[in-house]
Amino acid sequence: MTSASSQRGLSNLRRTVTWLFITLLIIYLLYSFYLILNKDSPECTNSLSSSSELSTKESISTTFPQTENSTSLSVQENTGDPETGLKHIVFGIAASTNLWDKRKEYIKLWWRPGEMRGVVWLDKNVTIKKNEDLPEIRISENTTKFLYTNRQGNRSALRISRVVSETIRLGLKNVRWFVMGDDDTVFNVDNVVRVLSKYDHNQYYYIGSSSESHIQNIFFSYAMAYGGGGFAISYPLAKELEKIQDRCLQRYPGLYGSDDRIQACMAELGVPLTREPGFHQYDVYGNLLGLLGAHPVTPLVSIHHLDVVDPIIPRMSRIDGLQRVFESMKYDTASIMQQSICYDKQKYWSISVSWGYVVQITRGNISPRELEMPTRTFLNWYKRADYTAYAFNTRPVTKHPCQKPFVYYISAAKYDRSKNQIVGIYHRHRESYPYCRWKIESPESINAIVVLKKPDDNRWQKAARRDCCKVLPSNNSYLYIWVGNCRAGETSEM
Repeated sequence: MTSASSQRGLSNLRRTVTWLFITLLIIYLLYSFYLILNKDSPECTNSLSSSSELSTKESISTTFPQTENSTSLSVQENTGDPETGLKHIVFGIAASTNLWDKRKEYIKLWWRPGEMRGVVWLDKNVTIKKNEDLPEIRISENTTKFLYTNRQGNRSALRISRVVSETIRLGLKNVRWFVMGDDDTVFNVDNVVRVLSKYDHNQYYYIGSSSESHIQNIFFSYAMAYGGGGFAISYPLAKELEKIQDRCLQRYPGLYGSDDRIQACMAELGVPLTREPGFHQYDVYGNLLGLLGAHPVTPLVSIHHLDVVDPIIPRMSRIDGLQRVFESMKYDTASIMQQSICYDKQKYWSISVSWGYVVQITRGNISPRELEMPTRTFLNWYKRADYTAYAFNTRPVTKHPCQKPFVYYISAAKYDRSKNQIVGIYHRHRESYPYCRWKIESPESINAIVVLKKPDDNRWQKAARRDCCKVLPSNNSYLYIWVGNCRAGETSEM
């Protein structure tokens, strides 16, 4: 009896568990069908989205309150222009009233009225003539409240270092970059745009280059962008600098110049120098032929210390020589000063072309490794002929009478629209040459060189490479040379 009763109880329990399982399964299936049928409901989606956005916004506002800088950043990001252009750059030029009449001519060479924005900051008022193609002129704020204790320097460094902050306070709109330079600096503004376009202007960037002189870099800093060669600061970093700069200046009264004060403040902000070797301080004396005739494979952005070095084309004024180079540069701004190396194997000549500036012919075979190395036609900033004084490799000016180069400077350039090529004419610089015993034909019979080249605005969007050149069929007094992108398998083979 007991056994039968136990079996009935066990059977009832099994039925109960089975029905409970079936009931739960039915409920689960019904709930699953409900979710499937309502997953695309707009009300449900909008409700969830709104709830999610509200939750996210509340979280952000609670954890990371918006600052003035973040507001500025959002304004800069929504300008609608994906690519950086000249209109997004503001130039700040530090100038001196005492030298204004002379140095304003440098600014006229590269300034483009109506296309560019910028301000020249002076210490005193100057007289401006009508129709002078110059940027806006402003007077810097008084800096007597700042301490300056460097005995070798000048208090004007304080005024010049504040050009960045004073330019920002003008409240200009749609700015991505501020570019600073001196009044004795010329810029290749198209290459300024090309260089800055590589970088995200919404990030903190401090871009420039060091001095050519080891001693200058040791005295000041290898981490500093030298102000004469120019440097660029992205908009958000400039805003941060403006907030702290006056307090920062008070902490460094013993520094010498304006650019080392800027770098000191950058160090406080934790922003390192991003190096672009096309910004040229040129802390040298003498002839720039060696440097510009073997320019590195990088866009030429600026040239400084034009009052210190010799005119870049002999027997011409500094302004006229630069003007001639700028005339050829307008046809291909990306390629100005870019070096090409080729050989006339019949005449046994080595040829180096610095496009838009100079062509040099040397008797004998000189390897590309040597030709791309600047010759020391210049002296160190401390006027010593010391090959260890520079932050790059150099080679001596040859003393061999047969290997003195024959130099041809640019004299004219034009664009041949029918052939889509630039025709540059380079005339020989007249000077005496020592007697040579070699039986190699002398280049002195060549009075002019014609260089043919197609414009190449996109050259810096590709991997950097030196252009190739080739000697074309020529006559006794004119040498024709083609310059352009190297073709597959083409080299500067001796």
